[in-house]
Amino acid sequence: MKLVNGFDLMKYAKEKGYVLPAFNTTNMEMTFAIVRGLNEAKLPGYVQISSNNLRLSDPQTIAYLVKKAQKDQDTPIGLHLDHGKSFQDVKACVDAGFTSIMIDASQLPYDENIAAVRQAADYCHFYGIPVEAELGAIGGKEDDIVNESNAKTNPDMVADFVERTHCDTLAVAVGNVHGLVAKPHIDLPLLAKLAEVSPVPLVLHGGSGIPFETIREARKYNLTKINYGADLRSALVTTFGQAYEKDHKECNLIELSLSSVEHVAERAKFLVEVINGKNEKIA
Repeated sequence: MKLVNGFDLMKYAKEKGYVLPAFNTTNMEMTFAIVRGLNEAKLPGYVQISSNNLRLSDPQTIAYLVKKAQKDQDTPIGLHLDHGKSFQDVKACVDAGFTSIMIDASQLPYDENIAAVRQAADYCHFYGIPVEAELGAIGGKEDDIVNESNAKTNPDMVADFVERTHCDTLAVAVGNVHGLVAKPHIDLPLLAKLAEVSPVPLVLHGGSGIPFETIREARKYNLTKINYGADLRSALVTTFGQAYEKDHKECNLIELSLSSVEHVAERAKFLVEVINGKNEKIA
């Protein structure tokens, strides 16, 4: 199955009542594992990669890997740029065949954030691709995402921001954090307020640390997408770390890589099932 356009994927998820997980990849093993996990669960979602990780897997490479992994499969999957840090990265990913884009200018002053998002939206919309933007500051640390501030999204700014940027989804800061070090404290009343005032669906970053009970509540508030990065990376890194601790001379890269794919795929399958209420043991 070919990669699914972001607008079509969100429409499908809304019709079926799904929340779309967006799993961060960095390399071939992570990519194959994510696609495998989604297909084993038979639930839709995104493979996504941040601008920082494009240093290892450029847009053309990651698009090729996702398409190769998804060949002969039938679960709807999109390819998303996560935390796009420049208009050049946005263009490169659109040209490579990405089906969804995030431009993250949240660290800039308000009007500059709007200008950067609007530029990306105008470009992406010409090609029929949706754009995610971020309003507020999500704290924590994960790979290239390092932010000591944690400024929650102001509901009074949302309508103006969406109208002026033409963004299609909005990543909000409601006490969520990146990575597994800092502890999230999700402000559900704020999320509810943001859902009331936002003309577009909402996105939560930092899904790895959010309790599943909280996510089930968050689903009520126009949540279309939730990001997972550290959770899957931990599954991959642990595979190699445990092997090394057991035997410091362990260097069977192919077997360890295949094992890491297995472990990451299992985690991706579990997560997409549990956030969508398909895992009865947890959900």
